[in-house]
Amino acid sequence: MFVSNIDQGKCIGCGRCFRACGREVLQLVGIDEDGEVIPLELGEDDDDDEYEKKVMTVANEKNCIGCEACAKICPKKCYTHVAMAA
Repeated sequence: MFVSNIDQGKCIGCGRCFRACGREVLQLVGIDEDGEVIPLELGEDDDDDEYEKKVMTVANEKNCIGCEACAKICPKKCYTHVAMAA
């Protein structure tokens, strides 16, 4: 099963899934008060005033190998996985 979606309403932006995935599938982003996405780098100092919260996104879906490590480590069960399209 391959990652298809992350429920950003549940995501707390902890980064556990990012560290579990070695395939560069995921990207941490900030969401501002208008719902706009602001790209961030995990572990880099950033300006917390620019965004309301951090969430994970699927940046490179095609890099996913279906191991589901992201979902297994997610404390909020944010992930949706689907079978590979034929």
